[in-house]
Amino acid sequence: MTLFMTILGIVVFVVGLLFSIAWHEAGHLITGKMFGVRVPQYMVGFGKTLWSKKIGETEYGIKAVPAGGYCRLIGMFPPDATGKIQARSTSPWRSMIEDAREASYEEVGPGDENRLFYQRKPWQRTIIMLAGPFMNLILAIALFAVFLMGFGINTTTSTVATVSECVVRADAKTDKCTPNDPAAPGKAAGLLPGDKIVSFNNTKVRDYDTLQDLIRKSSGEVTLVVDRAGKQVTLKPVLARNRVVKLDGDHRPIKGEYVETGFLGISPATGIERKSASESVTVMTDMVDNAFHSLLRIPQKVPALWGAAFQGDERDQDSPVGVVGAARVGGEVAALDVPASQRVGLMIFIIAGFNLSLFLFNMLPLLPLDGGHVVGAWWESVRRWIASLRRKPDPGPFDVAKLMPVAYVVASVFIAFTVLVLIADLINPVKLT
Repeated sequence: MTLFMTILGIVVFVVGLLFSIAWHEAGHLITGKMFGVRVPQYMVGFGKTLWSKKIGETEYGIKAVPAGGYCRLIGMFPPDATGKIQARSTSPWRSMIEDAREASYEEVGPGDENRLFYQRKPWQRTIIMLAGPFMNLILAIALFAVFLMGFGINTTTSTVATVSECVVRADAKTDKCTPNDPAAPGKAAGLLPGDKIVSFNNTKVRDYDTLQDLIRKSSGEVTLVVDRAGKQVTLKPVLARNRVVKLDGDHRPIKGEYVETGFLGISPATGIERKSASESVTVMTDMVDNAFHSLLRIPQKVPALWGAAFQGDERDQDSPVGVVGAARVGGEVAALDVPASQRVGLMIFIIAGFNLSLFLFNMLPLLPLDGGHVVGAWWESVRRWIASLRRKPDPGPFDVAKLMPVAYVVASVFIAFTVLVLIADLINPVKLT
C-alpha cells in the first residue's frame, strides 16, 4: 500500500507539473494572439511528440519529456541592419546570432509580414512575456489560499508539548540530566504538558515564535499566564541562562552556532491551523520573500550541493531540489501516515511552491528567460526616448539576437546546475522530516 501511495503521489505531482507548464505557456499564447502575433505551436514537454492537434493556425501537443514546454511566437528577433537574414558565419558567436534569427523566421509565411513578435510595441511585448510567469503567480496564490484557508498549515503553537527536567546546554554531549544539573525553570514553576501560554509578562502570546523571542530576551523571574483545561493559571518561573542554538531571521536553527539566552525549558506542540484571509496574505508575502532570497542564495548553496552529490555530505533540508526531487517528496507526502486531508493539502502546497518558483525564476532579467526579453523591450523604449529627446532618427527595434551568445552561456550554467541537482536528488535526496 505504501508503494502504491508513493507512486500515486509522484503521478499527481507530474500531472500538477504538466498543468503548471501548460498554464504558463497559455499566458504567452493568449496574449500573443491578442496582439496579433502568429503562434504556430503550443507544446507541453520536450522531445518526441506524443499527441498533437492543429486548431486554426496553431498546433497543440504534448511531448515525451515533462520538463518544460514552449509557445512558438514567430519573428522573435528583427532582421539585421541590412534587413536580411545572413548566412551562417565562420565566427561561432556570429553563427549563434544568425542561427537564432533564422529559427525565428523559419515558420514565417505569406501574410505573416505584419504578425511578427518584434514588430509589436515594447509594452505589448512586455505583456506577452510577463503573461507566462504571472499565470504561475496567479496559480500559486490561488493554491496557497486554498491550502492556508481550507486545509491549514502545520504550526508550532504556544501550547506546551514537553517540559524539560533540567537545564542542559545545547552543545552538551548528552541531553540526559545529571544530579548536578539544576531543574528547568518551567518544571520548577509547575508548567505541565498541555498548558497553553497566553501571556508572558503581560504581553499576549499568539504563537510560539513570539513566545520564544520573549523568553530568549528575558532573565530572572517572569509572569506566565497559562490556559489549563479552560482555567487561567498564573506561574512565576525564574528563567535560567543557558547556551542554546542560534536562530536565523525565520526562527530556523543555525547548525553549529550557539548563543547565551534566557531559558524556560519547554518544547512546543504543533497543530494544523487554518488561516484567515488577512493572515493568509501575510503568510504568502513571507513565502514570496523567502523564495526570492532563497533564489538569490542559490550560488552560495552550490558547494554544499556538490558535497551532497559526490562527497557523501549530509543534504541540507533547504537545499535546492529539481523536478525529480520534488516528485520524490510528492511520493513521500502521499505515503505519510496522516489524515488524507493533510496529504492533499501538502500536495497542493508543493505544487503552489513549484509555481512560485517558476514565476521568480522566469522573472530573472537574463536571456533566454522571459525576463531577458522584457529587458530587451524596455531598453528599446529607452533608446527611442533618448533619440526623440536628442531629435535623432528612430534607432528601430533593439536586436535581442545579438545577446544570444550570452543566452547560451546562461543556458549552459542553468543546464549544469540542473544536472548537479538531478544527481543530488537521485543519490542523496531531500527527505521529509
